[in-house]
Amino acid sequence: MKSVVVVGAGIWGSSLALRLAESGWQVTLVEQHAPGNVRQSSAGETRLLRCAHGADDWYARLARQARDGWRRLGERTGVELYQEAGMMWFAGTPDGWEHASAQVLNDLGIPCEVLDPADGRRFFPDFRGDDLSFLLWEPNAGVIRARRATQVTADLARAAGVRLVRARAVPVAGDAAPYACAVEIDGEVRHADRVVWACGAWLPALFDGLPITVTKQDTLHFAVPAAWSVPETPAWVDHGASAYGHGDVDGVGMKATSDAEGRPYEPEHGSRAVDAESVEQARAYLRRRFPSLAAAPVLFSQVCQYALTPDAEWLLAEAAPGVWLLGGDSGHGFKHAPALAGYVAEVLDGERAPEPRFGLHERTPSRGLRTSGRVG
Repeated sequence: MKSVVVVGAGIWGSSLALRLAESGWQVTLVEQHAPGNVRQSSAGETRLLRCAHGADDWYARLARQARDGWRRLGERTGVELYQEAGMMWFAGTPDGWEHASAQVLNDLGIPCEVLDPADGRRFFPDFRGDDLSFLLWEPNAGVIRARRATQVTADLARAAGVRLVRARAVPVAGDAAPYACAVEIDGEVRHADRVVWACGAWLPALFDGLPITVTKQDTLHFAVPAAWSVPETPAWVDHGASAYGHGDVDGVGMKATSDAEGRPYEPEHGSRAVDAESVEQARAYLRRRFPSLAAAPVLFSQVCQYALTPDAEWLLAEAAPGVWLLGGDSGHGFKHAPALAGYVAEVLDGERAPEPRFGLHERTPSRGLRTSGRVG
C-alpha cells in the first residue's frame, strides 16, 4: 500500500486526503490546529463558486467539475454545503474581463447570459447599475458554506481511514536533496512514499524562494432585511472594483467585501481584527451599488489571508523526489477542491504530469483569474 503524509487540513489538504484514502492510499493528515479553525483561509463562513475566469478555460472546466463534486458531497452527507443561487457579474466596460468570460463559458457550453444593467432590479431588492456596460449572469454559480465544508470533508477523510494528527510539521532536510521524503511531526521524523505540503499561508515560511506572498483579507457581513437572503438574492462580483459578496446565509449577514490584496500578513500571530478602512470601503460600495443598504450595520467580521502568486496560478511542484508543494490558492482556490483533489491524486500516482503553469518558475504578474481587477 502506498503511503502519503499530507500537511494541512484546509479544504485542499482534506479533500486530497479523502480522495487518496478512497483510492487505497495509507494517509496521514497533519494539522497544527483543527480542520476549519479560524486561522485557516478555508475557515471563512462562505466562498463563491463560479466558472467565469476571464479568458482562461482550464479553471473554468475545473470549476464546472467541482460544482458537480460539491453537489455529490452534499447528497452523500445530507448537508447542504453548496447553495446554487447564481452569480451576477457587474461589467464596467463592454469588452473587458466579463466579455472574455462570457466567450469562454459559451465555448464550453456552461450556461451564462448577458443582460442589460436595468435587469439587475429583477435579481436584487435594490440596485444601481447606471455606471455599468452590461451584466453577466451565471445561473449555476453560487455560495459554498466554507467552514462547514472543510469540517465535513475532514470528517469523511477520517471515516475513510485517514489518520488525522494534531501537531506541527516541518520539512526534513536530506543529504542528497533539499528536502527528504519525510516529515518531522512534533520532533518525530516520519517517512512516506509521498509528502504533500498543502499548508496554505504557512507554506512560504517553510520553503524558501516560493513565488507566494501572504496578505491580510478583511471580510465583512452586514445585517440586512430578509429579502436579501440566499438563494433569493444571488452572489455578485464587480471585477473592476475588486468587490464581491452574496445575500445572507444562515443569519451571518450579507457579505460585501473587497478582493483587493491587503497588507503583508503573518497568519499564525497576526491580528484577527478587521481594519476600520475595510469597513468604510465596503460601506462605500454598498452606497454606490445597493443604496438602501448604505446604513446597514456590520453583523459579522472575520480576518483570513490569501497566499498569492503574482499571476494567481496555483503551485503544484515537486521540490524533491516524492515531496510535493501545493499552494498559492490566491483567493480563488476553495471552490475547485473536489475536482482539484482528483487531479493532484493522478499526479501523485504518476498518471499525469502537472500543468507547467503550476511550476517553480518566475511568474509574470496578472489579474486575469481572480475576482479582483485592481491593485490595492
